[in-house]
Amino acid sequence: MKRALPVLVLSVAGLIPLWRYAPSHDTGSASAATAPASTPSVSSSGGTTSTVVSGSTVDTEKGPVQVEVTFDGDRIASVRMLRQPDHPQTTAAVPRLIEETLQAQSADIDTVSGATVTSDGYKESLQAAIDARG
Repeated sequence: MKRALPVLVLSVAGLIPLWRYAPSHDTGSASAATAPASTPSVSSSGGTTSTVVSGSTVDTEKGPVQVEVTFDGDRIASVRMLRQPDHPQTTAAVPRLIEETLQAQSADIDTVSGATVTSDGYKESLQAAIDARG
C-alpha cells in the first residue's frame, strides 16, 4: 500500500506531457516559400504615400507565417498577419509582436517567450517586407 500512492502520482506526472502535446501540422523546415509582393503607392489625405507590402511566407514547424506591412512614407504604419499558425501561443504573441514592431520601426524586436518559432517566422517575413520596400 505504501508504494501505490507514489506509483500513482508518478504515473500521472508522466502522462501530463502526453496530454499537453500538440503535434505539428506542417513538417517543412523554416524557409521562405514565396517572394514578397508590394502594391502600388496610394496617396493619403496628408500628402504622404502609403505602400502595402506583403512579406514572404515562412514555413515554420507550427505552420506558415506571413505579414503585410503598410508604410506611411518611410514609417511602418501598421502590420497585419496574413497567415499564422492556429495555436494558442501564437494568438497571444501576435499583438505583442506587432506592438514592438510599431515601436521599433524595424524587424529588430524581441522574441515572445512561448512562441519562439512563430516570432522567428514573423521577424523573417517582416524583414522581407521591409527589404522589398527598399
